[in-house]
This record gives sequence, structure tokens and C-alpha cells, in this order.
Amino acid sequence: MTAPDPPPPLTFLFDGPEDARLTVVLAHGAGAPVDTPFLTAVARGLAAAGHRVARLELPYMRRRRADGRRRRPDPPAVLAADWRQAIAALGDPSRLVIGGKSMGGRVASLVADEAGVAGLLCLGYPFHPVGQPDKLRTAHLRTLATPALVVQGERDPFGTREEVAAFDLAPTIEIAWLPDGDHSWAPRKASGQTAGENLAAGVAAVVEWLGRR
Repeated sequence: MTAPDPPPPLTFLFDGPEDARLTVVLAHGAGAPVDTPFLTAVARGLAAAGHRVARLELPYMRRRRADGRRRRPDPPAVLAADWRQAIAALGDPSRLVIGGKSMGGRVASLVADEAGVAGLLCLGYPFHPVGQPDKLRTAHLRTLATPALVVQGERDPFGTREEVAAFDLAPTIEIAWLPDGDHSWAPRKASGQTAGENLAAGVAAVVEWLGRR
């Protein structure tokens, strides 16, 4: 079997002031790139609050952007190696907060402690596969030393508020819950909340947390 072609080199999509105290590095979820409406809104919201944001596309997504072909995510070891390369490229890790949407944040959580970053930010963490609550992805989160914020919809199928309350998580992890939100924080109409309200609340929670880093 031939090895896959190497991905295009690292590139970042930047928002916010270059001289910001912190740079927030955000990777995408499994199926969509970094310029989705969700990640764009989060990045611009954080930039408006004075933070530098660097959006990172992982190797398989960079290949997809280059040739238009959809691919499955790379193995976790490949994704983690790409995160390490991205952290090295951006400079002083003590001035970086790393994370992202779903899978992007999950992979960042695997390298956060070893990298010595200032924080970990997960925008909807996939605590378990949908419909498989017994297959937890939380073992490393029990001992996480890096300060972390998870912004999670209350009815996220990857980990609802009721489920997460029973998990053994490190005291370094804070969770901000968004009313009736799904994996992208969107509520149902009957809840009385709107997607815009939850998005604004999620960004505000991140801004407040970053202010304590």
C-alpha cells in the first residue's frame, strides 16, 4: 500500500490583533473546514474582544481543500503530530490557548499538557460517540493539568448535561452550559432560546474565561 501524499503545509486563518496577549488556536470538527459559519462567528467574536485567533486545518482537510476530495480524518497520532507542529510554528506556548470544535478540541486535549500551553478550549467536546455512552473519551481528562473550558450544549448527543455530571473530570476543567443547545449549541424553537443567543453566550463565556488566563 502506498503512503498518502503529504498534506499541504500548515496555514492559519487569522483574526484579531497581532499584538494580543493570547492567541487562541482553533481546529475544526471531523467533517467541516475552519471557515464554517460557526467557527467564523466564534473567531470574529473573540477577535472583537481583543484576542488573536488562529484557525488551523488538520492534514486531511488541507488535502481536501487542495483537491476537493472528501476524506476521513487522519489517525489520532497524525492529528496530534500536526497540532504539535502548529504549536511550534506559533511560538511561545505559554501565550497559546489551543482547542476547537468537537474533534479539533479533543485532539488538542491530548497534547495540551505536554505542550505547556496556557489553556484548552473545547467548543462542544465529544465525550462519547453518538448513541454509545459506554465508549467514553474521558480517561485523559481525569488528570488534565492544563486549565480548560468546555462550552457544551445541554442536550449535546456527544455528552448531555446529565451525562457529564457523572463523569470523573479534573478540577482544571470548567464547563459552560448553553440552554437546550445541540453539538453546535443550537436550541430547539420550543425552548425559547435562539441560535444567535446561544452563540453569543458561548463566546461571552470564552471571553470571560480567557480574561482569567
